[in-house]
Amino acid sequence: MARSKTTWQPGPSPNPKGRPSGTGKVTQLRVQLEQHLPTIFSTLVTKARDGDVTAIKLILDRVVPPLKAHTLPVIFPVSGDSLSAQGAAIIAAMGSGHLAPDQGAAVLAALASQAKLIELDELEQRVAALESR
Repeated sequence: MARSKTTWQPGPSPNPKGRPSGTGKVTQLRVQLEQHLPTIFSTLVTKARDGDVTAIKLILDRVVPPLKAHTLPVIFPVSGDSLSAQGAAIIAAMGSGHLAPDQGAAVLAALASQAKLIELDELEQRVAALESR
């Protein structure tokens, strides 16, 4: 037997006030846990001092966030009127070390997207010309 799917109709909420904040199970657990936090932190720090790698990792993961890769902008000449000439210039910049491989791959991907957009524009113009005949 198939269940019918209920669809919500737009309009005012049947419960405009909603559930009162602080009444959920997670909030209740946090309130219960709050009184034990000093003991928990003290135990965690003691274990980390004693060499417990899991405790050390937990503290470091929460206090010192991991480093994220940050790439700086690079300016390099892109000569040529055609997309293939520009692609060749990007590859040359990667080969000469002016552009990191991951940056070059990102720029080539953007160039490929640009090529697709140009292709779609040309196709749209061709279809419009054919329809006007």
